[in-house]
Amino acid sequence: MSWNPELYLKFQEERFAPFHNLADLITAKEGMSVIDLGCGTGELTKRLSEKLPESRVLGIDSSPEMLEHANIKSAPGLSFELRSIMDIEGEWDLIFSNAAIQWVSEHRKLIPKLFSHIRPGGQLSVQIPSNHNHPTQNFILETGREEPYASALKGWSRSYSVLTIREYAGLLFETGGEGIVVFEKIYPHVLPDSYAVLDWLSGTAVLPYLERLPVELHESFLGALGDKLKKAYPGSPVFYPYNRIFFSAHKPE
Repeated sequence: MSWNPELYLKFQEERFAPFHNLADLITAKEGMSVIDLGCGTGELTKRLSEKLPESRVLGIDSSPEMLEHANIKSAPGLSFELRSIMDIEGEWDLIFSNAAIQWVSEHRKLIPKLFSHIRPGGQLSVQIPSNHNHPTQNFILETGREEPYASALKGWSRSYSVLTIREYAGLLFETGGEGIVVFEKIYPHVLPDSYAVLDWLSGTAVLPYLERLPVELHESFLGALGDKLKKAYPGSPVFYPYNRIFFSAHKPE
């Protein structure tokens, strides 16, 4: 999937805020081996490295566009690789992921797989968006079911792999996790208008649709979605609450 780093970073402050809440869950030690799954532009991986002195931090991402920005931030103890989340190898003291694994399917298999790559005494710490039931997501689905987009998509629509906080807690327990922390938090974003909401969605949730649609339909798809958003949010500013799930667990020594 082709990402636009500039558009993604347009709401940098809002998108980066959950990182700090996630980082607060980390049990920091010196000299840790750390992997950041879905590192994106690398800005937050750099901040993670700064919070973990004398650690070896690797950021991985499947987007060449994002890694082009990330590689600039490489430094002693901080590196980046083009690799998918499912291609994780080796053992780590900390597996960290901020807003990335929602793009990976079958979380009931993914979470045990990730936990298997944690060293004894190590930690899994993850944040994922859980805003898939928000009305804006339904507007995207509705637009994709309209013509000419439905025919071009051949009936495809995005499905979501995100589970409930109760299910994540159960998975962490079943995999042998200790010190389990799971919660959901709403971030009360205030955006200027419906056009800003469209920009937000265009940087993430709309991307799988644009990837599958021919280029000549991109502008009209965004226009049709924008019309729905303008009707739903005619005023200014727009209150845009955003749900995110956090979970963390340690592997026994």
